[in-house]
Amino acid sequence: MAASPILRSTTATVTYHRAEIDGVDVFYRQAGPKDAPVVVLLHGFPSSSRMFGGVIPLLAVNHRVIAPDYPGFGHSDAPPPDRYAYSFDQLARTVDGLLDHLGVTRCVFLMQDYGGPVGFRLAMSRPDRVQGLIIQNANAYHEGLGAKWAGIADYWRDPESHAEQLDTFLSFEGARRRHIGDSPNLDRYDPDSWTDEFAGLSRPGQREIQASLLFDYQTNVAAYPQWQAWLRARRPPTLVLWGRYDPSFVTAGAEAYRRDLPDARIHLLDAGHFAFDEALDEAATVILDFLAGVGP
Repeated sequence: MAASPILRSTTATVTYHRAEIDGVDVFYRQAGPKDAPVVVLLHGFPSSSRMFGGVIPLLAVNHRVIAPDYPGFGHSDAPPPDRYAYSFDQLARTVDGLLDHLGVTRCVFLMQDYGGPVGFRLAMSRPDRVQGLIIQNANAYHEGLGAKWAGIADYWRDPESHAEQLDTFLSFEGARRRHIGDSPNLDRYDPDSWTDEFAGLSRPGQREIQASLLFDYQTNVAAYPQWQAWLRARRPPTLVLWGRYDPSFVTAGAEAYRRDLPDARIHLLDAGHFAFDEALDEAATVILDFLAGVGP
């Protein structure tokens, strides 16, 4: 593989903020020129906007970058489930409120893992806002579901009888495996990634919060046909970036996007579920090339 070009970056404009959205204190990172095209970064489980720490300075040279933490994640508030409904519908409503608060009327969504269900809801509710999609191991097709999802489906049917699925989902080894996947390049991975994430999952109240979202994830699988129909009807400019070593969302899920988006650019990376861990320069180069071709 040819070496990626040297990329420009700037941390000079990176700032950290909080905004109260419907009674919840939401943390977000922002960078880049205020009048530049907007890219909204939507993180996965069990991460936060911190997962984009390497790519934000690269995108911020020519783009306004906004990366929120969902309620229950990162530095955002984590109210108990009796005060905030931890569903993907509600996470999307909160992010939508944040984007309204920030005056974002047009943007490209970069969606990773849980960012897919959040992003598709945002896109379908406000299609006028969508300038393009960057999909990084965010699944929307049944063939993209790896082997572990059979066990999670058992949990959906009967959570009490299959509590071991939640235990595995929230475990230290589960956090580690989400990063390294089946990658042969283990020396590319910073163990701080999963030790920090596991520490976050170990905070008081997290088991209840994440149990609610894991149970609600079945609504995403049920919504796949609606998401696919929206993609066929709208045909947004789309880049699909996929770490090929991801055992959770396998590469068939990347190729499946071609059915509904024949013009989509699909780029497989020698990386895992969190592709920026292992292939930041390559991924950023592809993203910047895509963004350069996205119109107003």
